[in-house]
Parts: sequence; C-alpha cells; structure tokens
Amino acid sequence: MPTPLRIRASAPTRLDFGGGWTDVPPYPEDRGGFVCNLAIERRATVTLSAASPHDAAPLPAIARAALEAAGLTGVHATLHSDFPVGAGLGGSSAAGVALAAAIAAWQHLVASPVELAEQSRRTEVEQLGIAGGRQDHYAAAFGGALALTFEREVRVDPIPLAPETIAALEARCLVYYTGESRISGDTIQAVLDAYAERQPAVVLALDRMAVAARLMAAALSGGDLDALGALVGEHWVDQRALHPGITTPRIDALVAATREAGALGAKPLGASGGGCVLVVAPADAIESVHRAAMPFGERLPFRVATEGVRVDRLE
Repeated sequence: MPTPLRIRASAPTRLDFGGGWTDVPPYPEDRGGFVCNLAIERRATVTLSAASPHDAAPLPAIARAALEAAGLTGVHATLHSDFPVGAGLGGSSAAGVALAAAIAAWQHLVASPVELAEQSRRTEVEQLGIAGGRQDHYAAAFGGALALTFEREVRVDPIPLAPETIAALEARCLVYYTGESRISGDTIQAVLDAYAERQPAVVLALDRMAVAARLMAAALSGGDLDALGALVGEHWVDQRALHPGITTPRIDALVAATREAGALGAKPLGASGGGCVLVVAPADAIESVHRAAMPFGERLPFRVATEGVRVDRLE
C-alpha cells in the first residue's frame, strides 16, 4: 500500500467537570479515581507529510517525540490549535492523540481509541517527562461525555446525551480564558508530594472530588444541569484546597462575580493556576452571568464534540 502524500488528524479538547487530579498516579491505584468530562469542538490538528528541503521550521517537541517513538524518518509534522495555549483544556493531550492517530494511519495500522490514548500519554509522560493523568487523552480519543474510572485499569463509560442536554450544555456552560499562564510544575509536584505523605487535607479533598465527579456523571446522564452546576461549585472548594497555587486573584474575582450574578457553580479547568474557568449559569440568567464574567476573561464559545479523533487521508 503506497504511503499517502499527507495525513491530517484532529482531536477535541475537553471540559473537566470533576475528578481531575484523581487520575494521576498513584491515587488511582491506591484509592480509585473517577473523572467526568466532556469533549468540545476546540481541536488540535496535526498534518503529516513527506519531509522536504523547504521544511525549515523545527518540529514541535511533542511531534518530534511521537515520530521518534514510532521510528518514522523523513516525515514532517505541523500542528494547529483553535484554542489558546495554556488554556487548561487538555490541548497538549489532544495534540498527542492526533499525532498518534496520524502516525498509525501513515503506517497503515488500525488503533483503537484506548491504544491512541495510551500512546499519547506515553509520549507526554515517558518521553517528554510531563507529569499528568489520563483523562485528557481519553477525552480526545473518544469524544462525547465520559465517565472514567481509574484504578489499575481504565474503564470508559460514555454518557449518552439527549439533544436538549447538548443544547443546554452549549448555552449554559460558559468558558472564559483568563489570559494567565498555567500552573507550574512545582505546584503539581507539591500536590503529589502531599498525597504521597498522606496529608489528611489533601487526601480528603481528592476523595471528595472523586465522589463529586460520580454525582456529576449521574446528573449529566439525566440532563440535570442545575445539579451539575452546584456540584461544579462544590468541587472547586476541594480543588482549591489542594494547594494555594491552584488559584489566582483573577480566578477568585471571576468566581465571586459570577456567583453574585446567580451562577450555579464555577471552577478553573485543568490543573488551574490560570487558563480557563468554567461557569455554569441558570437557564434564566445566562446573560447576567456572562456580563459579570466579562471583565475577567474572554469567552470561548464551543460546541459539544460528539466524536473523538478524526483522520483524513489527503492523497
């Protein structure tokens, strides 16, 4: 089978409603993690092509690592993202999954979503040395709404969404980019160290976040966005307790302003320390909540991504 001239793959980013951090080892193996997330149509796109003398720009680190792991030479990769860098949407993992899918297609291999997610995580963690969990990779590979159980194995349970629930999510889940840089590696390591030392406050917060995520999955399955929003607010209390560096003055101001305007709940996305903040508004107060958030960040509209990674052969 001849090698195609170009292959393009794109993978969605995600909103992590709850349970983030509980997918980061060793917590899943010790206590069982759980994440509820939603893939969105803010995608990372990778294009592979035969290298040429005109490809002067160096490869991004993640692309270089993925190509080296696959043993591919003479291949050029470009990356494009339709979301801000450092937004907390799992963008690097989306790029990793898109790379894994494009490379598999280039090599005429068939890879399952689980295989793509795990290959992407190996590139990120083992080759690039970036500490993190698994939820972002699975959201990018599978798409849709997911209930993810993390123990010694990963269980993926797609959450069916009724059309009216999808419409409500797109209208009532407001995402704002604060423009601030993301959390530092030192803060992430501090949380991991605190868990390793079994500091009671950190262990309790993680346990409560996993419980909240399970309740979120049930609320999402039933289309109960009011319950989902309240749980998002409760989750932020525990997430914030993990480390002082997880929040910023701008995040605190945005959360307070939207709560005053009637928001059901708000939390930063990803590990936090900046990036994007998710705000869940009541159906009858979307505009007032949006006006309250406007001074603190740029709104990023989105659509629900009902499918995960996509691959196109461009002959």
